Amino acid sequence: MTAAPAPSKLDQLRQLSVVVADTGDYDAIKRLKPVDCTTNPTLVKKALDLPVYAGLIERELAWARGRGEDHDALVGEIADRLTVGVGAMLAGLVPGRVSTEVDADQAHDTAATVAKARKFVAMYAERGIPREKVLIKIAATWEGVEAARQLQAEGIDCNLTLIFNPTQAIACAEAGAFLISPFVGRILDWYVANGQPPASIDDDPGVKFVRGVYAEFKKRGSPTVVMGASFRSTAQIEALAGCDRLTISPDLLEKLAADPGELPRRLSPDAADAVATTAVDAARFATDLAADAMAREKLRDGIAAFAADLEALRQTIRQRLGQAATA
Repeated sequence: MTAAPAPSKLDQLRQLSVVVADTGDYDAIKRLKPVDCTTNPTLVKKALDLPVYAGLIERELAWARGRGEDHDALVGEIADRLTVGVGAMLAGLVPGRVSTEVDADQAHDTAATVAKARKFVAMYAERGIPREKVLIKIAATWEGVEAARQLQAEGIDCNLTLIFNPTQAIACAEAGAFLISPFVGRILDWYVANGQPPASIDDDPGVKFVRGVYAEFKKRGSPTVVMGASFRSTAQIEALAGCDRLTISPDLLEKLAADPGELPRRLSPDAADAVATTAVDAARFATDLAADAMAREKLRDGIAAFAADLEALRQTIRQRLGQAATA
């Protein structure tokens, strides 16, 4: 009798953490079968070149033709419709949630962030996708934290992203955020760029940060999910096996799927006794971020990059609209 093949590291990881696909690639999600997935302007822009989404973009361009609205407003509306359209298609592939990013150029505007989140949830509902299948992805500025506080109170679950600092993470948990995304790889990038490469994976500053946040949340009894993100290697992923969730790019998922080696648990929810805590307010948030050069720079640069990605998506839509008008 032929012995069953050894489980891959990806199979083993699924037993320890919820695996999320950091992609809008329909075929990759179908093949790799993550629990959750994500979409953002970068992924939506890439998705528009995939045949599976051709019908979606043609429908949205057809909807736009002949409308007498302000051109920029129309482009923004199409971007929203494509974002939710791609998300709705992906929602049919995963048993869990689709993280959907609100406009990064509104990261310091609480009211605008709340309004866009409500709009996205309503648009998903129109497409038959309940709010329980959606996570609203918000940059973890203080204004973003306050937006999440409002949205969570309304039953709209949020993914607070671009987490680089412990105070930032704790503020999100205190706001009741459903989930936070600390960025492992971008933290490592900063230290390497500043001449401080780690000697081992256990010294990796991104890995250490996520381990510390995870332990602190468990001590506090916080229900906020910790989802490691922005991985540069399978070694970083393996070093966080057992984290609540891990969002992983398709190429790294493929590498884990091809590796039959043993994958031990590295993080466990069996935490120490609960600790007394002091609530994070706007002043402490600002002070602690100002004192942390890495977090301050990475949060700023991350928002700028997300905003640039959104503008690139809008520019692609402008081009497609122009092509449709002359066709």
